Amino acid sequence: MRCPRCGCVESKVIDSRASENYETIRRRRECENCGYRFTTYERREEVPLTVLKKDGTTEVFDRQKIMRGLVTATVKRNIPVSQLNGLIDDIVRELRDKGCSEVSSHDIGEMVMERLLELDKVAYVRFASVYRDFKDIDEFSAELRSLS
Repeated sequence: MRCPRCGCVESKVIDSRASENYETIRRRRECENCGYRFTTYERREEVPLTVLKKDGTTEVFDRQKIMRGLVTATVKRNIPVSQLNGLIDDIVRELRDKGCSEVSSHDIGEMVMERLLELDKVAYVRFASVYRDFKDIDEFSAELRSLS
């Protein structure tokens, strides 16, 4: 790691600590040339997730797209944003644990719905009505009956 003050590449680690979520490691370093102390953060290198869309195109996974859908589905449902972030983190973790580098938008939608059903049934129905694109009231009613 290059020293930000003198540019020397030799430094020693003084202290290491895991972050709160154990996703990164914070290291305090000291330059062996000038003695300057600085902080670095290390994180595991990950292959970016790509999403295969219904039309056959692919795009980079964007957690903000899921968050927008969740926020819309949970309006006035008293569900904290931190819980929605946890839901998304859980989905990403599951995909990473499976070793996925590409996932279909359909699979992501199903994973979101599965977790929303456990979290809040009203939010689940709101999300499902957009995600499943109900064509008429009968399809919507059938979904509601399946919840009973």
